[in-house]
Amino acid sequence: MQPIQVSYGSDPSGLVWGFRFGPDGAAAEALDSVEAKAWMGDRARRGRGEFVWLHFNLSNAASEKWLKSHARLADEFYETLHQGSRSTRIELADDTLIAVVNDVLHGFSFEASDISTLWISVARDVVISARRTPLQAVERLRRAVLQGEAFGSSVELLTHLLRDQADVLVEIVRKAVTRVDEIEDTLLAGRMRHKREDLGAMRRVLVRLQRLLAPEPAALFRLLQRPPAWMAEQDTQELRQSTEEFAVVLSDLSSLQERIKLLQEEIAARVNEENGRSLFVLTIVTVLALPINIIAGLLGMNVGGVPLSGHGSGFWIIAAIVLTFTAGAGAVVLRLQRKR
Repeated sequence: MQPIQVSYGSDPSGLVWGFRFGPDGAAAEALDSVEAKAWMGDRARRGRGEFVWLHFNLSNAASEKWLKSHARLADEFYETLHQGSRSTRIELADDTLIAVVNDVLHGFSFEASDISTLWISVARDVVISARRTPLQAVERLRRAVLQGEAFGSSVELLTHLLRDQADVLVEIVRKAVTRVDEIEDTLLAGRMRHKREDLGAMRRVLVRLQRLLAPEPAALFRLLQRPPAWMAEQDTQELRQSTEEFAVVLSDLSSLQERIKLLQEEIAARVNEENGRSLFVLTIVTVLALPINIIAGLLGMNVGGVPLSGHGSGFWIIAAIVLTFTAGAGAVVLRLQRKR
């Protein structure tokens, strides 16, 4: 078989790439929008065990128009494209699997805007996926197809995508753990170069990832209990296993969030302790300066009868009085400090 050549970027119909899979599960050829249209419209061309995967760019306004004209997808698929809720889920509609999968963009930098959605429709012989921005997991799946990996069915393609999504999330968790380790090391060394706000921003993104990427248990339970008739038992088991593996990754993500929370509390405690020390030093300075301020204020009043104003040693007498009261105030502060 000749190597499959496929260009990245959508054509005028919005198709980014298309593949036809043969009975052996490997990609037999790449399809453009014209070939995909012919394959979709002529069931006689479809060999036994063959299916196609068409991936569209929804940023191209022609994509949805092409799908409505040629793909014959369930109405629920188009409804999910415009719904506000984008939580990860897999549902059954008109004997077709409708999946909403959240993924991260290339160059993920722990920003909430780096999370986007992939919509998928899976039938026995047609897999349609659509997104608005390039995503990591679906790109991994494309590379696997180009490398000759075999997929026994259209559901196996979806299962592989879910596992690719879990692998992407594992990498994100590893990067986050590395960043948290660095922050923890600097904190233990007494160098607080990171603020609570930095950890807070990372924690918010991780919470958003967990909320969007965690599959909806109810929808998945209904699907696994009543799968479509064309879906093989092995595919059902593989789908169940992939979701269980994904749950383990989400558990690690939850543990990391708790660790970040503890670090935030530790940083807050240290900041409060430093503020307490600074306030204590300021209090000591204020108390020690209190005698000289009071005496200077009294002696500086522009009235008659100021004591020692004509005495030759008046300055030294007043200085001795100030030092005596200051020493007394210092002794009181030290005694209170020992009692704490």
